[in-house]
Amino acid sequence: MIALLASLPSPGSGSVSLGPLRLNAYGALIALGVVVATWLTGRRFEARGVGTRDDASSIAIWAVPAGVVGGRLYHVATDWQRFSDDPAAILRIWKGGLGVWGGIALGVVVGLMVARRRGIPVGAALTCVAPALAFAQAIGRWGNWFNQELFGRPTTLPWALEVSARTADHAGYAAGTTFHPTFLYESIACALLGAVLLRWDRMRPMRPGRLFAAYVMGYTSFRFFIEGLRIDEAKEAGGLRLNQWTSIVVFAAAVVALVATRNRRPAERAPTEAG
Repeated sequence: MIALLASLPSPGSGSVSLGPLRLNAYGALIALGVVVATWLTGRRFEARGVGTRDDASSIAIWAVPAGVVGGRLYHVATDWQRFSDDPAAILRIWKGGLGVWGGIALGVVVGLMVARRRGIPVGAALTCVAPALAFAQAIGRWGNWFNQELFGRPTTLPWALEVSARTADHAGYAAGTTFHPTFLYESIACALLGAVLLRWDRMRPMRPGRLFAAYVMGYTSFRFFIEGLRIDEAKEAGGLRLNQWTSIVVFAAAVVALVATRNRRPAERAPTEAG
């Protein structure tokens, strides 16, 4: 199959049609990722006896908008030159531009606040949401495909990404140039990470909260290398992009969290588990 694939074409439009409805694909895929993450988190709440699917939905109602705001603020703060001449563009999130670091940070903080108010332990909430976040990111990354953005360096690999002549020219390359589909690499990596976390949690459950640190370590590991392939404008220092430095710092923080809790008693294995 791969031998017959010349390249991965990009959609001609950034929207999808559902009968008479025409939806922005970027937003629709983020919404789909949220639905999947909320459903899986709810199942995991119930499997552990710490909450219900209604709790997961109530948390999502607050955490998701907070995540969008946090993601946008991070993107704007790290790429301010793109908005300094047109501040109104800050509100056009359907055109892309959500920084995963800001989104997860603010979304998780707000989500944990709501979870505590509903009587769900913080550690249990973090454990339940960890694989769900990975799957949500795996789905949401396909929004970059529809927007023809955040691709990597030129390549002629069979799965190379084909973009429009205008997009190639804007990136500084000739029409017909194909690129590394970094959105695809990250989507596959996130899906695999989610599956590994689910299996790990079933086979070797850890103390509540530590699975989230494992998620952070896994995500930052492959994000560091995928980020190195990207050619979109970004702040750099010491030969690395800003998001690569962020990956290093966040990875180190996750390692510290795991080491600090290594001698604590592990969680008892739940009688059932959501997959």
